[in-house]
Parts: sequence; C-alpha cells; structure tokens
Amino acid sequence: MTRFMYIIIVVAFLDTFIQLPIITPYSLQLGASYALTGLIVAIYSFTNMIGNIVGGHWIDKFGRKKMLFLGIITVFISLLFYPLANNGYHLLIARFIHGLAGGILIPAAFAYIGDQTKQKTRGKTMALTGASIGIAAIVGPAVGGVLAAKASIENVFLLVATLFFIIAFIVLFFVKESFVTTERGKFTFKDFLPLLKHPLIILSSSAAFALMYSNGTLAFGLPLNVELMGRGTETTGMLLSTFGIVALIVFMTPLNNIYDRVSAVYLISLGLLLIGIGMFILSFFTVFSINFIAMVIYGLGFAFIFPSMNKLVADASTKVDRGKAYGIFYAFFSLGVVVGSTISGNVAQFSGLPFLVSGIVMFLTVILIRIVAMKR
Repeated sequence: MTRFMYIIIVVAFLDTFIQLPIITPYSLQLGASYALTGLIVAIYSFTNMIGNIVGGHWIDKFGRKKMLFLGIITVFISLLFYPLANNGYHLLIARFIHGLAGGILIPAAFAYIGDQTKQKTRGKTMALTGASIGIAAIVGPAVGGVLAAKASIENVFLLVATLFFIIAFIVLFFVKESFVTTERGKFTFKDFLPLLKHPLIILSSSAAFALMYSNGTLAFGLPLNVELMGRGTETTGMLLSTFGIVALIVFMTPLNNIYDRVSAVYLISLGLLLIGIGMFILSFFTVFSINFIAMVIYGLGFAFIFPSMNKLVADASTKVDRGKAYGIFYAFFSLGVVVGSTISGNVAQFSGLPFLVSGIVMFLTVILIRIVAMKR
C-alpha cells in the first residue's frame, strides 16, 4: 500500500513543479495584469494552507482514503478548468480550488504512510517519500517547459489531469482504508491546540517553514545570481537540478539508513546549518563553480531535513490525530513558500541581500529548535 502512496506523491508534487515555468506566461497570455498574475501565482499556496488545516481535521474524521480520493478528484476537475479559462479571473478561480484540493491531498497521503509504517523503519520510508518529491522536482519543470514549447500550455494541464485520473482509479480500487473514526463532530480549532503545543510538532513545523523559506529565496534569488554571471536560464535549471540530484542520492542509496540511526532533531539542525552555509555562499559569490558547491551543500541539507521532519510528525501523532498533525505541518510548509518569496523580493529591492537574510533565518531556526529540544 505504501508503494501506491509513492506514486501518488510523485504525481501530486509533479502537479506543482510542472507548472513553475508556465503559470506566469499563461496568466499573461490570458491578458492578466502583472498584479493579477502575482495573485494567481500566490493564491495556490494561500488556499493550500486552508486546505491543510481543514483537510487535516476531515482526514481524521472521515478516513484517509475518502479524503485522498476527494482531493485527487477535485484536483483533476480543477485542472480541466485551466485550458477553459478565458481570462485571468477564470484562472484565479481554478487556482483557488486547486490549492484547496492539494491542501487536502498531501496530508492525507502522509497520514496514510504514517499509519502503515513502524517507528523503527519510519525514517527510511520518509526518505523514499523525499525521493518521490525529488523526482517530481527534477522532471516536472523540464516536462512542463518542453511540452508547452512543443505543443501548448493547455496540453500540460491536460497531461497532469490524465495522471490524476489514473491515480484516482488506483486509490478507488487498490488502496485500503488505514483509519477512520466514528467521531462526527463539527470542525473546531480546539482540536488542534494539543498538537500545536507538542514539542515535536513545533520542531517539525519550524523546520518546514525554514526549509521552504529558503526554497522561496532560492527560486527568487538564484536567477539573479545567474544573470550576474552572464549566463542564461539553462544554468539556473542546472543549479536547481544539482540540489535535487544530491538529495536523491541520499534518499535512494544505503545512506538513507541514517534516518533510523541518528536523531531526527540532530539531522534537522545539521541540515539547517548546511542550508544556512549554502545561503551565505550564494550571497557573497556569483561564480558558477562556487554556486555549484553551494547547491551541493544545500542538497545535503535538504536531504537531512525533509525525511526527519516528516518522521517527527508521524512519531508525535497517533491514528486519531495524524491527519490534523500533518495538516498543521504542511500549512507551515505552504506558509514558508509564500513568506520566503515575498520577503526575498522586498529584501532584494532595498538591500540586494536575500540570501544573507535567508541564511540568518536558518541559523535562528536552529537556535529555536535546540531550545525546544532542550525543554523537551
């Protein structure tokens, strides 16, 4: 059953990464202003957070399979609206629904994996989920860019919709429910309070926010470094692929045994330190070879953090509240993307040092994590 989840996670994150090179030009093609285009790009992550929180409650209330299937079908329908959009506002509505559905889908998949794995092997399993995301991160932008250039942007959305239709079939007929409660109460934020106070949830959510803050900074700032080198977008793609490949090597080789042998808190702290070092290097050097080394360091940091923080969420929760736990966790994940790219843009405009600020955020997060860990 967990193997089916790996396929679902690849497709779910492919949905995000494949749109990176096309959503802005598609918005402008539909006549959207720059301001509306920015809103179209950002609305997905914003509604994703809402879906994470509300969906987390529903995952524990109605079961993993039902909410997983609901998320997949809703994403499938929303993707069909993209090619039908006649203007930027139609696209904005499609992105709004798309973000909500994706916010339900991802926590449901990870809650299911948490239910199906034992604590002593959970780290390695989470490493393989990281590998699934890494594959999507490497393949998605390339496929989206090439298909849009060779055929049309509309065909990209239809391709992803087809993939979601296939995994909906898989979930419906081959995935068995891992947990469902008989509780039928209304949604209430009070259900989340014990989890919000849990040290491991605080640790993992802080790490998720910091990791995606750095990722948002990278997406914004790396093209600026490449421009200063006098190189083109292919160099940006190469550097971004570097960190994904390094992370995949750790995720998919015997190195992944580290997640079950070394403390998750220690690995998260080490990973954030490495990312902070990578950010500092990118801030002070605009030489290709040195930026390449920075991305290798970033990839190692990402590899240490991602499975470890997912493992902490699974360890901190039970079947009764695991959906809500992953809802909180991925809400911070989405928040980090929004805040990272927004602050980086403002910092770059006023000081030109987005990577330096991101590096400082990484080190401050390590201090926060160590304080929480000591209290625990």
